[in-house]
Amino acid sequence: MNEFKSYHPLVNFIYFTLVIGFSCFLLHPICLIISLICGAVPIKNKRIFLWLLPMLIFTILLNPLFNHQGITILTYLPDGNPLTLESVVYGVCAGAMVVSIICHFSNFHAVMTSDKLLCLFGKLIPSLSLVFSMTLRFVPHFIEDFKRVNKVQKHMGRDKPRINRALDVFSIVTTRALEHAVETADSMKARGFGLPGRSSFSPMSFDSRDTKTLIWLVFLGAYTLVGAVSGALTFDCFPFVRYGSFSFYSASVLLAYLLLCIHPILIELWEMRKWETLQSNI
Repeated sequence: MNEFKSYHPLVNFIYFTLVIGFSCFLLHPICLIISLICGAVPIKNKRIFLWLLPMLIFTILLNPLFNHQGITILTYLPDGNPLTLESVVYGVCAGAMVVSIICHFSNFHAVMTSDKLLCLFGKLIPSLSLVFSMTLRFVPHFIEDFKRVNKVQKHMGRDKPRINRALDVFSIVTTRALEHAVETADSMKARGFGLPGRSSFSPMSFDSRDTKTLIWLVFLGAYTLVGAVSGALTFDCFPFVRYGSFSFYSASVLLAYLLLCIHPILIELWEMRKWETLQSNI
């Protein structure tokens, strides 16, 4: 999503609001597959799948153990409870939903930086937007600081039990974080943050490209929402697996949802093609 980052924060925020919102409520298998693939492809750090895949498998296996609804009995568990096809299908859908939402939030964290959040909400809710942006920045900074201090402790030859060393490192990092918070508060106070009439500067401008993209995203989101409300994406697991009849309208709604989710990927592919064409002409 390198090219998608260059768009205005409002465009980025509307996209993730629509995609994450639909991912939370649309249980249709095709929608889940679209959301999962479009959320997983842009992730740069592929190591996240080392724990996302076990989470998916764990959700699929855990749901039938506690959810025994459904009329299609496959077999009986050792405790006498039935294992139903509907509970297995629901476990697959629930696992795919959770993993896709986590993928989209990972992309949200990569695209919506603290500067963009301040640009978007700085004038509406300045204090809350500042706290939220500082929190997003604090987490990766705290992790990197923890790794750095832990490495220093190891090279200093302090052979302590792992738990004791971790507690010492955590204490050091927490103290550094509190000191940094005090310095940040003093710096913001010196710059006049919160004073009435204080102006702010943002290098991010809303141009015609952002306008066209925002209109396109809103149109796709509205079309998908109307289709979902009208029953074009109906899918139920209980008491038996049932879904709405496939029609041209339902196919158009699925196409709109696909275009919505895949929009940043299409932008990236288009820019790559333009760059390759430019290089070939040189």
